[in-house]
Amino acid sequence: MGNMKKRFAMVCASNQNRSMEAHCMLKNNNFQVSSYGVGAHVKLPGPNQKSPNTYPFGTPYQYIYDDLKKKDEELYIRNGLLPMLERNITVKTAPERWQDNRDQFDVVLTFEESVFEKVVEDLQNRDQSTGASVLVVNLDVKDSPQEAALAAPLAMNICEMLEASEDWESEVDLVVDRFQQTYGRRPLYTICFY
Repeated sequence: MGNMKKRFAMVCASNQNRSMEAHCMLKNNNFQVSSYGVGAHVKLPGPNQKSPNTYPFGTPYQYIYDDLKKKDEELYIRNGLLPMLERNITVKTAPERWQDNRDQFDVVLTFEESVFEKVVEDLQNRDQSTGASVLVVNLDVKDSPQEAALAAPLAMNICEMLEASEDWESEVDLVVDRFQQTYGRRPLYTICFY
């Protein structure tokens, strides 16, 4: 794929796993892509459910990696966090929060219905300045490294179909139908405006 024209955003809760796996794959395939999280802060599993590791958005992935490695390297290798962060470091500097970004995208892909709802709500509450349309699509993906790895090719496929469409607004139903026929999953989607 030569010259990509559409701008894509991948969004999950903490901009660590699902959005970053898809961001990495799309970036490696020359898509114009960014990624974000919608949470109040970055939240990663800790030694138990009552003790998650939390960081402000904007904390560099390298810092998070070093911090977790210092806390319990064996645990965070075993649960996949350190390998995930090693990947993230190669993609961009730090997790970014969706609500703090003001870039305009053609397509926003989310990986959880509650994230989809937050993105749509945020877009609807912004001052509409340009009237440009943005397609918001949700693919439900369990938040695990294994599920994120399986979902990234699906995300890329739907982005490839949208990238290839001349007018995604008139072709989105066809793209979603084709995606459902291929993968047996029907993405949720809506159109918002900037």
